Amino acid sequence: MKIGKIDTDKKVFIIAELSANHNHSIQVAKDTIYAAKEAGADAIKLQTYTPEWITIDCKKQDFLIKGGTLWDGKNLFELYKEAMMPLEWHEELFNYARSIELEIFSSPFSKEAVDFLEQFNPPAYKIASFEITDYELIDYTASKGKPIIVSTGIAEFEDIQNAVDTAKKHNVDIALLKCTSAYPAPRSEVNLKTIKALKEIFNVTIGFSDHTLGISAPVAAVTMGARIVEKHFILDKNIDSPDKDFSLTPNEFKEMVSAIREVEEMMGVVDFKPKKGREFARSLYVVKDIKKGEKFTRENIRAIRPGFGLHPKYLPQILGKIACKDLEKGTALKWEYVGD
Repeated sequence: MKIGKIDTDKKVFIIAELSANHNHSIQVAKDTIYAAKEAGADAIKLQTYTPEWITIDCKKQDFLIKGGTLWDGKNLFELYKEAMMPLEWHEELFNYARSIELEIFSSPFSKEAVDFLEQFNPPAYKIASFEITDYELIDYTASKGKPIIVSTGIAEFEDIQNAVDTAKKHNVDIALLKCTSAYPAPRSEVNLKTIKALKEIFNVTIGFSDHTLGISAPVAAVTMGARIVEKHFILDKNIDSPDKDFSLTPNEFKEMVSAIREVEEMMGVVDFKPKKGREFARSLYVVKDIKKGEKFTRENIRAIRPGFGLHPKYLPQILGKIACKDLEKGTALKWEYVGD
């Protein structure tokens, strides 16, 4: 998958999720974008919605958040009103990110959001985990012809299959992000082995959207085959944000990027040929002076270090044969020294 200038087959695409970490200040948002660039992110991602595009203003029990989350007791409308990024900021933020050569795109939460974002020609769209069951939104977003990234956090298998089938109708590149929709996500519920399963089953680009604390999960995800990593990013933990507890600061994010790049380099390719060290392996050497015509025996040739002589596997074939020339102790054995 290619997102802007980044080919995820060649480089892990690392996304800094701005989310609600803007503190209701466009300057904080811009400073966060700059800090993400400095920390090594390939992209900054926004969330584009108004509360009305997601839910209704209702105080009934169904609309109250509960279940042990960071936001228990709030109703949905209040939370989204608190967290939303004003629509009027988007143009300035898109322009700013591009001016410092940082990819920028967003998660639309409605058709209206998709239509709004189209004016900025984003390089991709992200479907948030809680929207994966909204096949109409996926269909409409994919119809714009841009790569589409879908988080799978709350999805059952059927939801993932339907989301992929819906997007494929529009012949767009698709990525699925393994995700655990708990905030923060317990490590025991991350299940990174699912990354390989998603790749095998759906044959699309696979990534990881992380809500755990720390950086170990996204780094480990890369070893499992993740080609996209998304992590919430915050300029300062003193910012009053509903997402701050599971967001990384610039220094933490930079550490994550560095670790991912190191792992990425070490992953390499499947290769059974040693690059170095073969000279320290055992090989066949003359360990006692041998006269021409004398037989090779276990007393005068042995498998020892270094590795410049014949492979030790040839020892049984050589034993009992005769030397073609005088051989001094410490000579690496060669086939031309062996006669019948």
